[in-house]
Amino acid sequence: MPLTKLQFRPGINREITSYSNEGGWFDGDKIRFRAGFPEKLRGWERLGDSTFLGTCRNMHPWRTLGLETYVGLGTHLKYYIEDGRAFYDITPIRETTAAGEITFSATDGSSVLTVSDSTNGAVADDFVTFTDAVSLGGTITADVLNQEYQISSVIDAGSYTIVAREVASLSDITIDGSYTPTPVVANSSDTGDGGASVVGAYQINTGLDTSVFGTGWGAGAWSRNGWGSAATIDLIKDTLRLWMHDNFGEDLVFNVYNGGIYYWDSSAGLANRGVAISDLAGSDLAPTVATQIMVSDVDRHVIAFGADPLDNIGEQDPLLIRFSDQESITDWNPTATNTAGDLRIGSGSKIIRAVETRQQTLVFTDTSLHAMQYLGPPFTFGISKISEGITIQSPNATVAVDDRVFWMGRNEFYVYEGTVNRLPCTVRDYVFDDLNFFQAEKVHAATNTANSEVWWFYPSANSSENDRYVIFNYLEQVWYYGNLPRTAWLDRGIEEYPLAASTDKRLYNHEIGFDDGSTVPASAITAFVNSSPMDLGDGEAFSFISRMLPDVGFRDSTTGDPVIDFTTRVRNFPNGNFLRTSTNTATETTGQINLRLRGRQFSVRAESDGLGVGWRLGSLRYDIKPDGRR
Repeated sequence: MPLTKLQFRPGINREITSYSNEGGWFDGDKIRFRAGFPEKLRGWERLGDSTFLGTCRNMHPWRTLGLETYVGLGTHLKYYIEDGRAFYDITPIRETTAAGEITFSATDGSSVLTVSDSTNGAVADDFVTFTDAVSLGGTITADVLNQEYQISSVIDAGSYTIVAREVASLSDITIDGSYTPTPVVANSSDTGDGGASVVGAYQINTGLDTSVFGTGWGAGAWSRNGWGSAATIDLIKDTLRLWMHDNFGEDLVFNVYNGGIYYWDSSAGLANRGVAISDLAGSDLAPTVATQIMVSDVDRHVIAFGADPLDNIGEQDPLLIRFSDQESITDWNPTATNTAGDLRIGSGSKIIRAVETRQQTLVFTDTSLHAMQYLGPPFTFGISKISEGITIQSPNATVAVDDRVFWMGRNEFYVYEGTVNRLPCTVRDYVFDDLNFFQAEKVHAATNTANSEVWWFYPSANSSENDRYVIFNYLEQVWYYGNLPRTAWLDRGIEEYPLAASTDKRLYNHEIGFDDGSTVPASAITAFVNSSPMDLGDGEAFSFISRMLPDVGFRDSTTGDPVIDFTTRVRNFPNGNFLRTSTNTATETTGQINLRLRGRQFSVRAESDGLGVGWRLGSLRYDIKPDGRR
């Protein structure tokens, strides 16, 4: 009897039962499909040994006129510029006190210092740098005081605590992504208050790395605003911290999502911090708050979505779009001689995200989608409604591929290709039944254009952080998924490889080798693909499987002896248990695998867990003979 050739349908299908999916793949992890066949995903490696503080949710790459390649990186605690595998803190300063407004007090035998500042406006986890302080008289010297600190807790509106630490740069005590100082314990001689010249430079308030909902007791973040303070939700301080950014020439314009707008001058160097655009020289009615900031590629206007209006600076209008004069980051006052102006969207309650394509900018509200286009004088921009009744899962849940825009909605995936369409998805229920909707703001869309893929990273039902991904291959029109903790992603382009931020507060280059570079040394990646069960024959008769001819390639494997395990299982009924299993290892030279299995149905699983192993499956062949008995 001739060998039975098995060529499975590409992609993972979980929308129907495993038995109904006969001839297809039903499960997998760390695999992709290319030309219809499954192969193992490539691996990743650390981008240097440095870590950053906070959880990264957004990144932006650009190149300066001097050909310096930078990546802007926003976390819930800081904003950094990555350069040469090091992270440079450019977090803006929100307030610098006058001399004498700050005093310290210490307790003998404790490293906790109480800082008094009647107008500090700080929340727990904020950062402040002290200068011009003098010794408290004992171990708390001037050098100990005059450095950057993270605020431990807020006592009330006029005081907070820090932990006195040994003298070190903040980057030296950023260990595995955590603020890890070596405490300095005060003694009985520390009776001073730091002197009359202390100055404190407060960085903008930190945000949250988890979404918080509700009112009353338990609303907001614990200890953010002081013991006994009212449980209120501040849109900037007490929501998930996201950043939006774009490059203005060789410089950077960036903003806290629904917060302040800032500018960083690359020519001033990496020791320079971002400053509010409203504080720049010549600034005229610049917005002070926005949902998102963007620089239009063709006409070079700076656009603020969800901005404060001209006649009420400081009060956000979540549906207002403002744009500066062409080629200007400071002139926002519309006149007869410039192209500054504004638009207001008429549907929805707030702008969620704007995405630039080659032809237009798509603007998402919470209920509708709009197209914004450059018209030229006298109107500059125009906007029209494309669709209503759509949803979007998070501000980062959408991504553009040329003139197509893909996004994850609530229980649906969408694509815009001139019109809005729902994407048929063979893993829809699997994804949305396992998504933590309370943390859905963390969903992050990404492109991997080298493989024609759109990725969505999301938190699974039992996780508060992104730990899973789902992929749509738009070239082959198939879906697959897996497990991987990533919070932000950049496709290759300016960078040689796709770049991702992980929950361990590190950056990783992807599509390199076949191993997990998050450990030192690198560890193996376990990758597998599992088929749905298939009937061995027609009717009720049993059949024998006596051998299998594997078709697998190990191209680009970095180990000298790559192997893959094939597990064949048989059972008698669609809902019955698999009664017999045979696991066999295949190498590059394996011609056939002898089996001894009997049943009515079987499934096959291909898996590898070795270092440096890359593989791609072809068609499998089985020697199947009918038993004749029922």
